[in-house]
Amino acid sequence: MSENVTADLPHMPEPRVREFAARSIGGGLALLLGLLGLAAGITLVVAGAAAGSGGAEAALIITGVMVAIAAFLAMCGLNMVAPGEARVVQLFGRYRGTIRTDGLRWVNPLTSRAKISTRVRNHETAVLKVNDAYGNPIELAAVVVWKVEDTAQAMFEVDDFLEFVSTQTEAAVRHIAIEYPYDAHDEDGLSLRGNAEEITEKLAIELHARVEAAGVHIIESRFTHLAYAPEIASAMLQRQQAGAVVAARKQIVEGAVGMVEMALTRIAEQDIVELDSERKAAMVSNLMVVLCGDRAAQPVLNTGTLYQ
Repeated sequence: MSENVTADLPHMPEPRVREFAARSIGGGLALLLGLLGLAAGITLVVAGAAAGSGGAEAALIITGVMVAIAAFLAMCGLNMVAPGEARVVQLFGRYRGTIRTDGLRWVNPLTSRAKISTRVRNHETAVLKVNDAYGNPIELAAVVVWKVEDTAQAMFEVDDFLEFVSTQTEAAVRHIAIEYPYDAHDEDGLSLRGNAEEITEKLAIELHARVEAAGVHIIESRFTHLAYAPEIASAMLQRQQAGAVVAARKQIVEGAVGMVEMALTRIAEQDIVELDSERKAAMVSNLMVVLCGDRAAQPVLNTGTLYQ
């Protein structure tokens, strides 16, 4: 099955960019230096205003304003990164790395930082109506557990990775549904209802191949709803009931034959009674009726012989 799965997988383009760590420093030191710079600038402005008129006053005020502006711009590089989040850093449109370390971090204030959640997420598809491999209309839905593994691919390889995961999940579920029947007519064939584990494994493999380009990792995928469409549900229910009755009757007959064979063998071994072919046939017939009948057997007391 693995060769068929590999052959049916979609071929996604190779990623042009991959995640790497951005250059950043602890935000505590940067915050302290920024506050000191603001304090120094305000001090210079106040000192210049208090000084007498002349070039020294103007120089102090201009210097204080420039120091305060520089400190403020430097503090714009501070970022609060929560656990389960990442910041994708860009400088003039160029990818400069990803910040995954939680806490207060500082990067180049001229860069832009986009927030991406790396937490585990659930996506549940709507109930989809498709035709199975036999052409029967069925309804099915699936739930996918996933998370962003490569933030650079999620940001730059696809337009919207949330919509991408949703669309590709629906496409994978539909593709799986049309490849297999709801119930297989032969015992060796795979079916959606009878081989849930194998079909779920194939769904996970196909989903991984479809969303790998977006830097998404599929943790688990399961079918949450699987049923015939309402227009054929009653007919298929009768077919399933008939199959169940046939299977039960087959098991009953096999058990009855074994019990009859054991009874005849024990009678012959212990020499309880000598039975000719006609009496054996009558005994087998009676035992099969009793063992396979739907109702309790009514005892009949024979006061004569078998031939009267």
